[in-house]
Amino acid sequence: MCPTLHRSVSSSQSRHVHTFRGPHWCEHCASFMWGLMAQGVKCADCGMNAHKHCSALVPNDCKPSLRHIRKVYSCDLTTLVQACNTARPMVVDMCIREIESRGLKSEGLYRISGFTDSVEEVKTGFDKDGEKTDISVNAYEDINIITGALKLYLRDLPVPVISYDAYPRFIEAAKLTDPEKKLKAFREALALLPQSHNETLKYLMAHLKRVTQNEKFNLMNAENLAIVFGPTLMRAPDNNAITALNDIRYQRQVVEVLIKNEDALF
Repeated sequence: MCPTLHRSVSSSQSRHVHTFRGPHWCEHCASFMWGLMAQGVKCADCGMNAHKHCSALVPNDCKPSLRHIRKVYSCDLTTLVQACNTARPMVVDMCIREIESRGLKSEGLYRISGFTDSVEEVKTGFDKDGEKTDISVNAYEDINIITGALKLYLRDLPVPVISYDAYPRFIEAAKLTDPEKKLKAFREALALLPQSHNETLKYLMAHLKRVTQNEKFNLMNAENLAIVFGPTLMRAPDNNAITALNDIRYQRQVVEVLIKNEDALF
């Protein structure tokens, strides 16, 4: 499991021009980095230092370090799971376990919002204490606070669970009418997702399927959940307002298909 998270500096795997205090050496060429300001670049994930010209020669496949993870929310999904060496973000695992242990029969699950201040409190807890965060019934009796914290985590991802690269393929798949062709197109779209995104989506859809199996109590079917999770899991790549508006119904259809066909697609 991922240990307690206290500090770091980035939410995505990238290198930025950096001003170093004191003498620093390039970890690629082992030469001194001269100057008083902007002497080189620093990887926001693993902390590697390099000359600007050397950074282009360094493979972009570093192992993110927990020392550079400042917060859980708004952190790139792949960066977080690699740093924690887990299949999925622990926020997703912990929230879903808590919801399934005491909330599957709660009326309006995921549709009803939890108290905003309490949701923010859970977010702060995860950012500060990681897996040590207490989200039990003793800390938060209202299960809607936990569902709200999970939805907020998914909305805050810099790259959505259904990534920008895969987004167009999912939308096109949702437009198909032939059942066999639609499922085939969905499998092809799922194959485009980064592994950590695929694992997270798989785990979440299995959970939402179990939510629908308790529809008699919670009144939440696949269509209702899709209305909630469509825009939570998907965002148009170009952030174009018109595109986003036109795609809303297809976003819902994507999630509905994923829930209803969870066992066949994953």
